[in-house]
Amino acid sequence: MGYWWRFFARERGPEAPAPRPAASGRDTATFDETRLGSLTCNDVEERFHRFILNLAVNAGDNVQSGREQMLLQRLGELCDDGRFDVRTLPRMPTVLPQLMRAMKSDNLNGAQLANLIRRDPVLVGEVMRVTGSVAYRTAHPIGSLQHAVVLLGQVGLRHVVSVYVMKPILMASAGANGQVIGQRLWDHAERCAHAAVFLSKGQCDPFEAQLAGLVGYTGLGAVARLLDKDLGQAVPACSPSFIAGCARIAARLSVQAGRHWDLPPVVLDALVEHAESMPEAMEQPMSRVLHAAQRLAMCQQLTEHGLLDGDAGYTDDAITRFPAQLLARCRQDLRQNFAQP
Repeated sequence: MGYWWRFFARERGPEAPAPRPAASGRDTATFDETRLGSLTCNDVEERFHRFILNLAVNAGDNVQSGREQMLLQRLGELCDDGRFDVRTLPRMPTVLPQLMRAMKSDNLNGAQLANLIRRDPVLVGEVMRVTGSVAYRTAHPIGSLQHAVVLLGQVGLRHVVSVYVMKPILMASAGANGQVIGQRLWDHAERCAHAAVFLSKGQCDPFEAQLAGLVGYTGLGAVARLLDKDLGQAVPACSPSFIAGCARIAARLSVQAGRHWDLPPVVLDALVEHAESMPEAMEQPMSRVLHAAQRLAMCQQLTEHGLLDGDAGYTDDAITRFPAQLLARCRQDLRQNFAQP
């Protein structure tokens, strides 16, 4: 699996860590670099959400201002109890649920998979584009979609489908900071999906784990859009409790998005448990895999941007349910596949 992620990373081309630009009067997040290696798990989550949402640090205490309370109340009114307009979310391609079920079957051959993919011309183009790249250069040209599907194999096809579906969705975050936030969401989704597949062995289906990793933080894009557009207000330096409130709302929006997209039940159940349960209370293997993968991906992404010491440890019970050696190997695998050159 690592090969496929390295291939797609090469295809994107190396990107130097860019400074986080301020947009529309919104200050970029700044951090005390002397504490990079001494963060608690809650600190890591707060730092991650600030980074994704491009929100600045409040130099004061954790007490919410009256404006923050008003913004959170308004976000809740827009999002809770199914009030969020899921029609504003991009739709999953109609062929995706059938394709996901087909790729879990060992009985389908290349011709049958090609017939499913053929229903979506854009997906056909993506499969042919990838297999026509230098990484797939063969002695004989690829003459058909079926040939391309066989050449990709199940692992490669799963990744092409995931990238084709999820990257445009995550990159479609609206608002003044949409492009910045969308790219950060996609970068995290890649790392989270990679870690989820790594940790899924003996726990749950790897493709469903990959999908859970890709969609786990889709709600953050919706929160960013609401803060920028529907609420019509720039957010100044804000308290940790405001960040935590945004994260809780985003988790619930991820569940609504999952239902809107008709995700597999085990993936949707993991999103629900992630939104409603404390990490130590998560019972489903998929939920534990998702939570651990999210934390590892957070740390990897923050480390790449100089916002976290790469050697920081973990104290989260849901993380430590996994053997320390397995977590260390997964962490090393993330570094090898995603660390900036």
